[in-house]
Amino acid sequence: MSERIKKETLPSHGKRIPAYVWVTLGVTLLTLLLHAIGMSGDLVNVALVYLFPVLVSAVYWGMGPAVYAASFSVIMFDFFFVPPYLSFTVEDLRYLISFVVYLAVAILTASLAGRLRQQLEMVKAREATTNSLYALSRQMTAITDLNTLLVNIATQVSLTLGKPAAVYLPDGQGDLLVTSSSASTPASEGEKDGWGDGESEIAIAKWVYHHGQVAGKGSSTLRESLGLYVPLRTEEQVHGVLAVSMDAGEIHEQQEQLRLLEACGGLAAGAIARVKLAEEARLAQITAESERIRTALLDSVSHELRTPLTAIIGSATGLLENDTLFTPEDRRELTGNIRDGAMRMNRLVTNLLGMVRLESGMLQLNRKWCDVGDMISVVLTQVREFSPHRNIQVELPDDPAFIYGDEVLLEQVLVNIVSNAIKYSPDESQIVITVASDKSTDRLTIWVADQGIGIPEAERLRIFDKFYRSESTQHVTGTGLGLAICKGVVEVHGGTIVAEPNLGGGTRMRIELPMEAHGSRFSYLEQGEVEV
Repeated sequence: MSERIKKETLPSHGKRIPAYVWVTLGVTLLTLLLHAIGMSGDLVNVALVYLFPVLVSAVYWGMGPAVYAASFSVIMFDFFFVPPYLSFTVEDLRYLISFVVYLAVAILTASLAGRLRQQLEMVKAREATTNSLYALSRQMTAITDLNTLLVNIATQVSLTLGKPAAVYLPDGQGDLLVTSSSASTPASEGEKDGWGDGESEIAIAKWVYHHGQVAGKGSSTLRESLGLYVPLRTEEQVHGVLAVSMDAGEIHEQQEQLRLLEACGGLAAGAIARVKLAEEARLAQITAESERIRTALLDSVSHELRTPLTAIIGSATGLLENDTLFTPEDRRELTGNIRDGAMRMNRLVTNLLGMVRLESGMLQLNRKWCDVGDMISVVLTQVREFSPHRNIQVELPDDPAFIYGDEVLLEQVLVNIVSNAIKYSPDESQIVITVASDKSTDRLTIWVADQGIGIPEAERLRIFDKFYRSESTQHVTGTGLGLAICKGVVEVHGGTIVAEPNLGGGTRMRIELPMEAHGSRFSYLEQGEVEV
């Protein structure tokens, strides 16, 4: 952009030589035209017509060609139109005053026209600068990654100024390094790619970074340098340095580029500060979330472990210290308490390990064809130990249904859901496990319905979050991990799990999984009612 502005506002010497030739040809042709149309006797109008070449020269070529046009017009006017003709002498000395006044008016008019032209070019240059800065600002605003932002800054500044650019940022030890550098552009042929990584360039960038001042060509400091260095500074701190390789040019060109580079530096500094603040906010949010999860985990684990540990320790102590006082039934009850406490702790540890595997992405599925009926049979065997007062009914389809998945993980999902149904439903209530397959969609649905306290509609999505427990279930012990693990395992298998209201009161969990129906190759559990 700056190259284009320079070409428009400062015509080169090679462009001014043709301008004088065009002025000479124009005034000569105008003189021949005036003679051809017979205006030799109308000197006032002839003098006014000769102002046209002056104005045209001032508008298109500047002050020099305009003054030349005014002088050449006076000469042609005197030689061809003022008596004696074809001579530079004048019969009436009053013509000399007219020549001087004409020349002054022509020069003044040319000066005003040239000034208007310069102002127009300045407005166009400022408009181009504003458009470039706006485009740069819009692109920076849309970027949230620091590395991508730095590459974009170096590239856009290089395209705007037509010269190689580099961005310096401090590393973890505070040393200033080139973090992004643009390749050489056509406007800077002959210069190396990745400009800015030389020792002298880094040394100047360090000085600018530590002092927060502009340095390099076009500034008042280190002006012999080949580059121009601008600190990326906000009100709080200096984030880095923006550098551009500069060509030898006139002072006002360098100052114009300095102003443009400072504006780009201000935008870049604001964008870098925004990205850094966003990153700090994200880290703070992650830290707060980690602290919240850690606190919830410790509270849940400590509470969940304390109860079974107390039961295990109490029962084991009683057996050791008062064995002779207990009847066989008492010893069986204490042994059962120890077993139940150990199983409760085992479920807790299993859930914690499962959540760690899901969160870390280390969960690997051991897929195989699983008979849904066999899986439910295994689940009922596991939950029978702690559900002596529930009626569990299983309804299976006529044809055997199979799932291609990890049998152990899917059994854990069903154990967690059925355990929740037992935990949050009253004694002697009914729990119904229903399995249905849809061959058209090749999906299998499992419903687990209870007659418990139910889940409010506003919480049916949140219950699958880690450590979340409904206000209506606070009286029942739990960690809030079971359903979160179920959701993760089901989604890994390509399925979905949702909580729905049960028509007879309570909650119904619906699990949908990809399935495959096979004939009688596999045994299956017939439809019926199982009492546990």
